[in-house]
This record gives sequence, C-alpha cells and structure tokens, in this order.
Amino acid sequence: MSETARLADAIERQRRDEAAAHEADFAHIATKLARRGVDPETIVARLSKLRIAVPSWALGAGGTRFGRFTQAGEPRDINEKVADVAAIEKLTRANGEISLHIPWDRTDDPKGLRAYLAESGIVCGPINSNTFQDGERPNDPRASYRFGSVSNVWDEARARAVDHMVGVVALGKALGSQALTVWLSDGTNHPGQHSFRGALDRTIDSLSKVYATLPDGWSLYTEHKPFEPAFYSSVNFDWGASLLIARSLGPRARCLVDLGHHLPNANIEQIVAMLVHQGRLGGFHFNDSKYGDDDLTTGSIQPYQLFLICRELVDAERDGAFAAHAPDLMIDASHNFKDPIEDVLQSTEAILIAYAQAMTVDAAKLDIARAENDPAGAQEALQDAFRTDVRALVREARRRKGGALDPISAFRLSGYRQAVAHKRGFQQATGL
Repeated sequence: MSETARLADAIERQRRDEAAAHEADFAHIATKLARRGVDPETIVARLSKLRIAVPSWALGAGGTRFGRFTQAGEPRDINEKVADVAAIEKLTRANGEISLHIPWDRTDDPKGLRAYLAESGIVCGPINSNTFQDGERPNDPRASYRFGSVSNVWDEARARAVDHMVGVVALGKALGSQALTVWLSDGTNHPGQHSFRGALDRTIDSLSKVYATLPDGWSLYTEHKPFEPAFYSSVNFDWGASLLIARSLGPRARCLVDLGHHLPNANIEQIVAMLVHQGRLGGFHFNDSKYGDDDLTTGSIQPYQLFLICRELVDAERDGAFAAHAPDLMIDASHNFKDPIEDVLQSTEAILIAYAQAMTVDAAKLDIARAENDPAGAQEALQDAFRTDVRALVREARRRKGGALDPISAFRLSGYRQAVAHKRGFQQATGL
C-alpha cells in the first residue's frame, strides 16, 4: 500500500469511528457559542481558508550547535520534502504550502520541481535566502560572510549577498513563490567593531538592489532578531529597525515577525498591532520559546500569547486592514526529540485553535469594557474566549475538507513514518 493510500485509509477509518463523538462535541460548542452571540459556521468557514506554510527545514530532526540526532525516514531531497508536506496537507487541509530555503533546497530543475509541486497539490510559499552560512567557501576571503553579508564593510561580501538574493528571487519566481524572506545574521560581538549607522546604510543600500529586482506582485520580508549569532549588536535587531528598513526599501517591503525573535517577555501582540497600523505586517514564523530563539512547538509554552496575537489578526481582518496584503502564516520550528511531522501537526493545531478562540471573543462586550475603562471586564471577555474548548470547530473545518479529525492519531495509525523509513533509511535531511 502506498503512503498516500495509507493516509487515506487511516483518515477514513478515524472519521467513521469517531463520527458520533465529533457530532456531539460540535453540537455542544455550537450551542455554547450561540449564547455568546457567536456563529460557529463563520468560524469554521474562516478556519477552512487558513493556509499555514511548512518550512522545508522542519521536516528533518533539528539540532543545536552541540549536535543533531538523525531520525529514521528523514527526507533526503527536495522531492521527499514535498512528499512529506503533501502528507501533512492530507491530514490537516491547512498546510498546502512549503517554504523553501536556498541553498539548502537548491534545484537544477525548477520547471520539474514546480510540476512536482503541482502534482502533489502543494504551492511554493515565501522563499528564504541564506547569508548566514558561507556554504562553499568563496575563493576571495573578502567575500565571506564571516563579518556580515549586506552590512559588511567589504564590497565583495555585499555583492555576493546581493547576487545570492537576486538569484533566490529568480528561482522563487520560477517555482511560483511571491515573497522573499530575508533574515540577517549581520551584527557584532564587540563594541566598536563597526559603525551602527554605517552598517544600517550598507544594509539598506544592498537590499535596495534586491528590492529593485522583485517581480510584479512580490513582497520582500525583513525579519528581525535581537541576538544570535551576534551577541553585542544585530543590524536588524527589533521591529523598529525592521520597519525602518522596510520603509526605506519601498511599499512592497514588509516586516516578518518570528515569535522567538524577541527578548524575554516582549509584548509581541503589541508589536503585531503596530505593524498592522503601519500597513507593514508581512507575515509570521510561528513557534514558541522559553528563553530565546528556542524554535519549540507553537503554543507549547505560551498559548495565551498566541491567542492574543491571533486576536490582533482577527481585529485587523474585521477592520479591513488586510485588504492590500494578508500576512503569510508560516511555521519555523526545530525538533530534536519529536517526529518532525508530528511537531508540524501540533503547531498547526495550536495556530488553528488560537485563531478559533480569538474569533469567539464577545467583541461587543470587549468594546464596552474598553469604552468604560473597565479592565476587569476586558479581561473577562478575552479569557472567556481563551478558556473555550474550540477543538470541535477545528475538527469540523478539517472534516468538511476531507482531512483527519485527529491528525496525530491518524498519522500514527497510517504507519506513514514506518513506511518512509523503510524506503529512506537513516540519513540526515538535506539542508540542516
């Protein structure tokens, strides 16, 4: 039996065995929401339209600078990564998009890869450049990214970085992508190592050359991070710097928010609101963290924060703030212990649950509390929604699109991992 047939069989068996329980759960939440004046059908319809991109680098076991433990059945090439995303999409009906990372996912046959994507029912989402690794060591040491890429004082390194990003855009266009994500490791470890203003000028000048090559309909996303690998200063260190860079480039440059790229206890939901206000929210890299850029499973550490972020998105959508550009939703996680596919399934579930919870907020009650300067009332409106079990809504959205009621259980029931492990063996996933 093929992997696709295994998944289809597991999904169907689960839907048959759990149909009665699901129908009862859905009827219960529908009745409860009706008392709150919330239409469950509106939520199910909205969840059915959400699309969350899977990062190619999350399909193999992740690691740290200390080591990496390969798991059985990791994808050995880009086609096997696409196959894994197609399997995830079959289970969730919310992950029909892959986000590639170049050069990790470089292909000499973009036409063939695009055809395979289409055959698999997957589209190419935002594509990521990589100027934080040298890869093949350049012949000219002045072209190395050791001291930065687009901010480097050496012309050779900046030119190499620009050429790389322009090439990534060209490849992305060939694959059907519509956005370039730029995360920069550029920064310093020592005071005085470079001029802060000079580094920013060089960054904007370099990225302007990339921006000028964007095809029609494309966006460029600037992704901030306060530290690591630079530990004294980073060029794009927070949302303010990211917004400044985006504004300097042009209207199609927007800011990408990675939930792990903030100092501890940062108010990420407020950052999201500010970027929405400025019309510069490009998208997200969803994950979770306890200490820093931990890249843990989305919603596993701070689910209330995820809910509050989604509430900002629901409010913005209600107000028409996304008429010109709806933010791209992507996962960015690294898994050293879990099965990578199971981790993606859990992250997807957490995002859908948080979004559904955000849509159950009694907006009228919240607006009244705000108008009357009633902080306790505002808290009640939000926490009533956060404490609502909306999993039946998420399952119903999947059911109507042919997905699994419980993706993790269906994945395990299918034997997909065992089947691909038999074919692929133990080999480290490409690009990590």
